[in-house]
Amino acid sequence: MFCSVTCWEIHLPTANHREAWAVERTAPSQLEPDPPAPAVPGSGGAQPRRRLVRPPSTQAPLRGSDDEVLIIASRLKDYVRTRSGFNTSDRVLEPLSELVRRACDRAIERARREGRKTVLDRDLPDS
Repeated sequence: MFCSVTCWEIHLPTANHREAWAVERTAPSQLEPDPPAPAVPGSGGAQPRRRLVRPPSTQAPLRGSDDEVLIIASRLKDYVRTRSGFNTSDRVLEPLSELVRRACDRAIERARREGRKTVLDRDLPDS
């Protein structure tokens, strides 16, 4: 039990739940009688009202932002380790992402000049 749906939303990213829902209820005051217990699923009784909640985005920046890392760190590190036996610093991710951004910007311009709305492999600069 959590004190509020907001409290539950804060808990959600760390709990790794399979379903994202919460039942919103208010505790009765001392003057009010206890509310009826929620129905058990499959018992034929009324179900408690579920409120679907989208977890807050705490880890990823806005899509397409200029400072977003575009490289999957684990894949890059595995590739470098397999090819050379070397380790890879996390500080490589941002400059490498910038290189990818520049290559994509050039490919976008090339597709635009040719009147297309699809970036193709041939639009990427030669390596």
